[in-house]
Amino acid sequence: MAAVLTVLTLGMTGFAHAQQVLRVSAIPDEAPTELQRKFKPLGNYLEQKLGMKVEFTPVTDYAASVEGLINNKLDMVWFGGFTFVQANVRSGGKVVPLVQREEDEKFKSVFITTDKSITKLSDLKGKNFSFGSESSTSGHLMPRSFLLDAKINPDVDMKRVAFSGAHDATVAAVAGGKVDAGALNISVWEKLVAAGKVNPQQVRVFYTTPGYYDYNWSVRSDMNPVVRKKLTDAFLALDAKNPQDKEILDLQRATRFIPTKPENYKAIEAAARNADLLK
Repeated sequence: MAAVLTVLTLGMTGFAHAQQVLRVSAIPDEAPTELQRKFKPLGNYLEQKLGMKVEFTPVTDYAASVEGLINNKLDMVWFGGFTFVQANVRSGGKVVPLVQREEDEKFKSVFITTDKSITKLSDLKGKNFSFGSESSTSGHLMPRSFLLDAKINPDVDMKRVAFSGAHDATVAAVAGGKVDAGALNISVWEKLVAAGKVNPQQVRVFYTTPGYYDYNWSVRSDMNPVVRKKLTDAFLALDAKNPQDKEILDLQRATRFIPTKPENYKAIEAAARNADLLK
């Protein structure tokens, strides 16, 4: 699923007296209208399961999603792996990942280009290149990590490095000739190809990364335990055999949701520290 940050605002005084609004948002790795569209059926489902109002609250950038959760303005967030690590470090370990899509156990990024001379990572030397958002796991951190593993330092070996701000914007930049190549989340790439919004004969994938853990739904550790269990159970109960559930899962680009844990993101934290991206 393209990253969707969702936040719930709940009082800490017990479920019966908790604020009856679940505020939800997503890391802005796609257009706000697309994030709203994808969340609506899930929001309706969570309202039924939780017995409280669920509101989707867009955020302007990745940093706002982290700060919103830490500062109690948001209570549940759809983070990318890197934004989860940032939130967990910034909060002193007080952010907990609840669930992830099964696909997020082995998520991947793709490198794309229209340039016929680019067929491998080393061909990017001297080229103009675009990542997504600076805080994106699949649009920046992990692609940068794999470039460094291939002995390519984007800041030294490339002619120019840009940040598009979102996965679909990276595709547009490559397709429009603004940059020679770019990297993005494989899920968004496949969605754009399936929707006919990009021609894979013109814009092609020339490298797909190995798998890594990525997106998850996270909450603060002080969330009311009753609400936390209801939330977890609601996600785990989604079943693709049920037509209504299938609509939700399809919009989230998920086969199903599974439990996750902080340890799954240690490799991303190590990659962030190695690339000097974790402040």
